[in-house]
Amino acid sequence: MTAAHSETTTVVSPDEDAASPRHDSNQPLHPLEKSLSNTHDDRRPDISFPYETTDIDRGGLTNEYRAVTEAGYEHADTALRPIPSRVQQTPQALRDPEKAQTIKDVKFVTWKPNDPEDPRNWSNLYRWYITAVCAISVVSVAFASAVVTGDFEDIQAEFHVGEVVVALSVSLMVAGFGIGPLAWSPLSELFGRRLLWIIPTVIYVIFNIPCAVAQNIQTLLICRFFCGIFASAPLTLAGGTISDIWDNNERGFAIALFAAAPYGGPVLGPIVGGFVGETVGWRWIIWVNMIFAGVVAIFCATIPETYAPVLLRKRAAKLRAETGDQSYTTEQEMFKLSLAQVVTETLIRPFQMLVTEPILLLMSLYIALIYGLLYAFFFSFPVVFGEGYHFDDGITGLTFCSVLIGVALALCVTPRIEANYRKRAEAKGGLADPEDRLIGMMIGCWFVPISLFIFGWTSPPAVMPGGGNWVGPCSSGIPFGFGMVVIYFSANAYLIDAFPGYVASALAAKTVIRSGSGAAMPLFITAMYHNLGNGWAASTWAFISLAMIPIPFLFYRYGKSIRAKSKRAAA
Repeated sequence: MTAAHSETTTVVSPDEDAASPRHDSNQPLHPLEKSLSNTHDDRRPDISFPYETTDIDRGGLTNEYRAVTEAGYEHADTALRPIPSRVQQTPQALRDPEKAQTIKDVKFVTWKPNDPEDPRNWSNLYRWYITAVCAISVVSVAFASAVVTGDFEDIQAEFHVGEVVVALSVSLMVAGFGIGPLAWSPLSELFGRRLLWIIPTVIYVIFNIPCAVAQNIQTLLICRFFCGIFASAPLTLAGGTISDIWDNNERGFAIALFAAAPYGGPVLGPIVGGFVGETVGWRWIIWVNMIFAGVVAIFCATIPETYAPVLLRKRAAKLRAETGDQSYTTEQEMFKLSLAQVVTETLIRPFQMLVTEPILLLMSLYIALIYGLLYAFFFSFPVVFGEGYHFDDGITGLTFCSVLIGVALALCVTPRIEANYRKRAEAKGGLADPEDRLIGMMIGCWFVPISLFIFGWTSPPAVMPGGGNWVGPCSSGIPFGFGMVVIYFSANAYLIDAFPGYVASALAAKTVIRSGSGAAMPLFITAMYHNLGNGWAASTWAFISLAMIPIPFLFYRYGKSIRAKSKRAAA
């Protein structure tokens, strides 16, 4: 998310013997803070916080990783603060007077003004380069998930299997997208982003080789699954890396690119795969994908370490070694979770939240529907254009360009939605409600059912082939591409703002549900269109999409009261 933070807190320089003052998140910024840092809002949740490896029940949260102090540290007793939820309690470490006295002398290492090691102080050109690499890496792995759809017929013929079995080559890779982040996310918090940008990406490139030379369908499917697991690393890291290098009030377009990439990337797959498959065969589809992935992997290797907790942890270790003062540390080091606790945080809490948090459940289901419908298009377009209009694989792939047009239009609109959010925040004294994020969903939700109705009822047999009749179903991709990106951008931001103390768990739950939907759709969509017909198959999903439309409107109206009853949502 890659990808809305609790960002830079610029603190007045502390005296060597006095605790540095802590900013009250309910009060306006101090004038000095405004002058030193005007591109952040420290009241928004911090995606770069190491939620999955820090015991926030004991230590609470801190702005340490975004703070800027003259001395380069904050005293722990003033830096720690409660988790922002309905049940706001003083962190356990500060409740015990004896422990609180001990913590008083602990120094949490922070950034200094104009710190050259702070990724947010790197040049704009360099940060945009990193942003571009992050976006293209997501496009690359999303592209890989759908590229094999360009020549399913030859795979079926060579291995003597049916269309559902071949569809597993897409489903299993998308399933890997949901499983991989459960490991990559906590590992990146422990070892930093750079290692996770390189190692899984290289392994993913290698796993393309057995896919390309597979002599049976089992090898292809198993290796596609492992491709999905290792290729999911960029999906996990891109949003966080973008958030590491841009403050939350200056990253609107960068995050919009990240929001569009996992949806725009798969659309490129059938376009390339169709032409490659019909000219040189399905195995070259995999080789082309490997070449693309290999080039992207080289660029990924140029991404430096951007994760503030890891960078500051190394600085704290250096200060301890140089000064002999063992009080220099970071919250992640001081309140480190055990392995058992990390497993609980990663594998159990997301699903607990799905069961107990209606906001998370319904938003995840909405995102899952949109993501699933995207993959449904990869199998319904060949039915309509390949069987109905007798287009070859290459031309059928080109029809997905309409979805790309919609995605491009969404990229033009999302920065305006972000500007509208900031305006709403200013009108409310600088602190908007999470529900103000839903404006984009309330706009985009109408376009998805409209696109599906257009697709279904301008296709054969409702409108028979002839002349330019293909324009109708093809143009349905424009409103769909627009709607899906705007919906995802707003829904993702709403989840982040609604669960500021449990961002990692909320996003993990959303990712698993989304990937499950994307993996399931290819297995039955073709049969659904054959059995129900183009019009009613598309209309079925259009009606389901219509049923989802009230969700953002209801949460906009009642979200605040629902959050008030939750133990984990923002108060």
